[in-house]
Amino acid sequence: MKFFKAFVILFFILGTVKTFAQSSDDLKRQREQLNQQLEKLNHDLEETANNKKSTLRELNIIKAKIQLREEEIKNMSAQIRLLDNQISDNTNTVHSLQNQLNQLKKEYAAMVIFAFRNKSAYNKLMFVFAAKDFNQAYKRLKYMQQIGAYRERQARYITGTQKDLNNKIVELDKNKAEKNTLLVDQEKQKANLGKEKNDQDQVLKDLSKNQKQLKQQIAEKQRKARELDRQIILAIRREAEEERRRAAAKLAAEQKAAADKARAENRPVPVVVSPKRPTKTTSESLEATPEAVKASSDFLGNKGRLPWPVAAGVITQNFGVIYTDGIKDENNGINIKTSKDATIRAVFDGDVMLVADVAGTYTVVVRHGGYFTVYSNLRTASVSKGQKVSYKQAVGSPATDPATGDYEVIFEVLKGETYQNPTSWLAPK
Repeated sequence: MKFFKAFVILFFILGTVKTFAQSSDDLKRQREQLNQQLEKLNHDLEETANNKKSTLRELNIIKAKIQLREEEIKNMSAQIRLLDNQISDNTNTVHSLQNQLNQLKKEYAAMVIFAFRNKSAYNKLMFVFAAKDFNQAYKRLKYMQQIGAYRERQARYITGTQKDLNNKIVELDKNKAEKNTLLVDQEKQKANLGKEKNDQDQVLKDLSKNQKQLKQQIAEKQRKARELDRQIILAIRREAEEERRRAAAKLAAEQKAAADKARAENRPVPVVVSPKRPTKTTSESLEATPEAVKASSDFLGNKGRLPWPVAAGVITQNFGVIYTDGIKDENNGINIKTSKDATIRAVFDGDVMLVADVAGTYTVVVRHGGYFTVYSNLRTASVSKGQKVSYKQAVGSPATDPATGDYEVIFEVLKGETYQNPTSWLAPK
């Protein structure tokens, strides 16, 4: 039973190690992706710095680097916590295996001494022949054989336990070395983060000298954003009104069919009551049909798992209000910096509700029941209004941001007329 319990403990430990390895591998993959994005931003920053002039583009790149650097430091902290847990588990396992090995050796030594004292073949034969009957003699003979087999098993257990112990000691040393390397790297990343924050402060100082130009850039950006929002909300309201109209038409058709049937059967014709204008909200009107309710439910069910609208990109401006040198800038979506040849793709199945030209760039709005996804700042649009689009289908290509010169797409999510934070809908990279 002692050996059975020991094996159960070892099996549990091995399962824990497997889980740790999977989590550790995930964190390492995430860190690798963060490093790749940081390298790309460093390259972009070098190109910008060569212009010898601080710009809004440089500030956005530095902000994106700071965000990625902070994520990388958090990632490394998570790896260190996992390693601490693994070191603790392995230390406990080493102590347990050492105690088990000592006990096995002690029992084996006692057994060897007993066997030495009773090694005479004569004594063994006398023990068998001294039995009262044949049945007892057979049992004594089997007992002697079982003692020999037990000794062999004990020897194997000792060898196996010694091997497990050595492996765990090697693994423990490896964990400690990996943790020390991570701690050194983390300190370097913290130093880089401090330097990047200083760079950000310097760029802000340089921009403040040209605050008039900065205000003009942000004002133009906000003007375009307001025009885009106006068109999107109007389109959503038109869609909701169309849903109300279709619902009213359906009700009228049902009443007419009931009246025609009553006349054909010589029954009193039901009184037709003109439907009042529905007082539903926009969101409720958009989910007036079973199909729309299902589309909304499917979209909501994938929250946090939707693919990014570009295969590769870095967020340069998050959702919400930010202040640049004291100037307020509000974003209803997220700005994703990508490459010139990138493809902008739908994040979920839906129907194209709007394709609009806003200040020289295209905006595509896709409906998913009572939800909408918006892809703006497109150089080209590859879909048209009324078209059905599928998961990851191309909807256009990115245009440049006039203020920064970067190829960028703005991605937004709405429930009815209410903007949502798109980051919470996308799968983590």
